[in-house]
Amino acid sequence: MYTVGDYLLDRLHELGIEEIFGVPGDYNLQFLDQIISRKDMKWVGNANELNASYMADGYARTKKAAAFLTTFGVGELSAVNGLAGSYAENLPVVEIVGSPTSKVQNEGKFVHHTLADGDFKHFMKMHEPVTAARTLLTAKNATVEIDRVLSVLLKERKPVYINLPVDVAAAKAEKPSLPLKKENPNTSDQEILNKIQESLKNAKKPIVITGHEIISFGLEKTVTQFISKTKLPITTLNFGKSSVDEALPSFLGIYNGKLSEPNLKEFVESADFILMLGVKLTDSSTGAFTHHLNENKMISLNIDEGKIFSESIQNFDFESLISSLLNLSEIEYKGKYIDKKQENFVPSNALLSQDRLWQAVENLTQSNETIVAEQGTSFFGASSIFLKPKSHFIGQPLWGSIGYTFPAALGSQIADKESRHLLFIGDGSLQLTVQELGLAIREKINPICFIINNDGYTVEREIHGPNQSYNDIPMWNYSKLPESFGATEERVVSKIVRTENEFVSVMKEAQADPNRMYWIELVLAKEDAPKVLKKMGKLFAEQNKS
Repeated sequence: MYTVGDYLLDRLHELGIEEIFGVPGDYNLQFLDQIISRKDMKWVGNANELNASYMADGYARTKKAAAFLTTFGVGELSAVNGLAGSYAENLPVVEIVGSPTSKVQNEGKFVHHTLADGDFKHFMKMHEPVTAARTLLTAKNATVEIDRVLSVLLKERKPVYINLPVDVAAAKAEKPSLPLKKENPNTSDQEILNKIQESLKNAKKPIVITGHEIISFGLEKTVTQFISKTKLPITTLNFGKSSVDEALPSFLGIYNGKLSEPNLKEFVESADFILMLGVKLTDSSTGAFTHHLNENKMISLNIDEGKIFSESIQNFDFESLISSLLNLSEIEYKGKYIDKKQENFVPSNALLSQDRLWQAVENLTQSNETIVAEQGTSFFGASSIFLKPKSHFIGQPLWGSIGYTFPAALGSQIADKESRHLLFIGDGSLQLTVQELGLAIREKINPICFIINNDGYTVEREIHGPNQSYNDIPMWNYSKLPESFGATEERVVSKIVRTENEFVSVMKEAQADPNRMYWIELVLAKEDAPKVLKKMGKLFAEQNKS
């Protein structure tokens, strides 16, 4: 018999989802049977629900849609933080919550995982601020409601919530007869395109700035083709890094307000026309709001709003409009760019430092790799480097949840097995989510993991309390963790690196060995941090006083 559970899984597969993350619980076990019985879908069981939501977020950044499954109450609430990060940064993630039977809920019975007050809608209400749509499925409304919330997911690129009672998952349903449809507004896209074309043709010093929403819709290749065709100068914020191929001659680097390279800052801020695509100007991506971008010289397009020279516009289709930029004609930039600051790295036997680490990474990374950088020293170091062709970057600069990147890197690596993932994560962050090392070993996932052991919360030390005990953490034997989680040398290579020469050697070894995970502990000084982070820390400290 074809069921509601089958219908939901068919719709998820239609979105390109081939793996579902999560944790089993008695209210989702029968639906789990349906998942694991399919040949076109795989269950990936996590150590906890928070990690499952992080893995789904990483998967969605690469596959452009993801799903995870929890049980009612205790499971879904554990995952809310990860779901909130996906909401903040526009990631299309489906949370499916297995819940008690419709009969139990309708009768308000005091069953486990509830607040014993007979109200089964508390937890769905708690999800309202961090989801774009929510539904409690019944046997009668299931297929219509599934299509409704998934259409919202496609349109808004934000998480949705599906409460799936045990009996409803097993209820009879009809197979979908038509593909999912995204609701499109009545648009005036051509008028906007005409304005963009006119502005670009008249500008003598234009600049294009792209952000994370380009990545949310999978429009990186479209933007790269547009820039290749027009040769327009382009920059991105760190919140949107890899939204265009950084190997393009006209890619200038990362703009970050007063923390930008001086020649890049001057070029961007003196532009006579700014085309801003999918950008949100957050504190960590604008040097704590030290950017100077003239709205009167700007056309800005976002998923849910737009502005043409300070005048708000509505009713346009963001995805369609960005794609239509390829149809613009008679635009070819013939002006100058800026000199890019790229240095060759010549290693020595000196102890590894933050600044030298990121110089080495920039020189040694290869095409079609994915850099995943934890929000701390890693993010502020890695976001400044130039990526090789067809490379990707994952960070979480807006939500900035500590520990996010380890599960996210695994989720993204599962989504794209052809792009070797290089994770850079601090010791403090790793201690929150290290449980998924067991999953990585079990699933034979082979990223290169660099654990930056600098004895505590360095990013927090740069903002406040450099010598305070609350920025200290327990010292672990990081290099022994894979063995503790059951790995052998045939599965995981574990190393400790202290010098520049050791880093170069192990990086090359790892890149040449794609069939094993590399677990590399980088020992760095506690007080050492990238220059950008040191400056940003002072700006954040001032911001926290105002």
